[in-house]
Amino acid sequence: MKYLIRFITVLLLLPTFSGAQTYPTKPVKIIVPFAAGGPADNYARFMAQRLQDELKQSFIVEDKPGAGSIIGTDFVAKSPADGYTLLMMSNTQTVNESLVPNKPFQLMKDFVAVAPINFSDLILVINPKVPAKSLSELISLVKASPGKYNYASSGNGTPYHMAGELFKSMAGLDIIHVPYKGSSGARTDVLGGQVDMMFDAVTTMNEYVKENKVIALATTGKSRSAITPSVPTVNEAGVPKYETTIWLGIMAPKGTPNTVINTLNTSIRKIISQQEVKDTWAKQGALPLIMSPNEFQKYLDADIAKWGAIVKSAGIKPD
Repeated sequence: MKYLIRFITVLLLLPTFSGAQTYPTKPVKIIVPFAAGGPADNYARFMAQRLQDELKQSFIVEDKPGAGSIIGTDFVAKSPADGYTLLMMSNTQTVNESLVPNKPFQLMKDFVAVAPINFSDLILVINPKVPAKSLSELISLVKASPGKYNYASSGNGTPYHMAGELFKSMAGLDIIHVPYKGSSGARTDVLGGQVDMMFDAVTTMNEYVKENKVIALATTGKSRSAITPSVPTVNEAGVPKYETTIWLGIMAPKGTPNTVINTLNTSIRKIISQQEVKDTWAKQGALPLIMSPNEFQKYLDADIAKWGAIVKSAGIKPD
């Protein structure tokens, strides 16, 4: 009888033990397919620490830059669909669906949406050696010397690249694109004067604007950025209807269990809804993006369609 009682006791304890083994039970990797020091890397590390606190498990950020985000993105696409390898992505990935059709993966077939993180404006800055003090002056300068001036980006298909190409197309300008392997290298050369200008994330470049190391000409949102209120939008300053932003989000390999997706989405939404986080990001020029996995999936589909139309109409090609 005593053995029967022990057996029943073990059976009764099994659900409790099993229930304790919920996701995540081991460290989670967040792969950033961009170079260290840029917005994706910075916000991935911010979110990793908060997710670690929330889910009581280690979240480790690994940068795997290269080929305009394709190397790191493909690494995640080929990883097990168990929730332990996640992708920190941006509108680079949605742009690449049309800009780079012959990739080793397809975003919406090989990944599933988890949650967006935030978005921010870009800011167009020039090195002080460029003889312009406003966007209209820059446009006149470039039109007078086609092909003389250049702009840096963090690589093909990145928001910095597409902002530049959209600007060139809408303003009718001939500016040479100089792609880098990451935003840090591009930023360094604009600050050093090796490259004339750059569309950069306002969250990152604003400190250099404050130090007068670059001249800010315009921001790219629908309205002026709260952290650079004296800087006009590109639309205000001379290119009507121009608008673009940089946004960040998390995706996982296709087939990742819905329970895992929902756990991550719930935790991310909780984190970015906190007033402390909102206040911290607002000072940097970033705003939270809060969506369910299904809403984010639809957002991605719409962004792919939007940039596909722009790439086609503007005839944008990877360099």
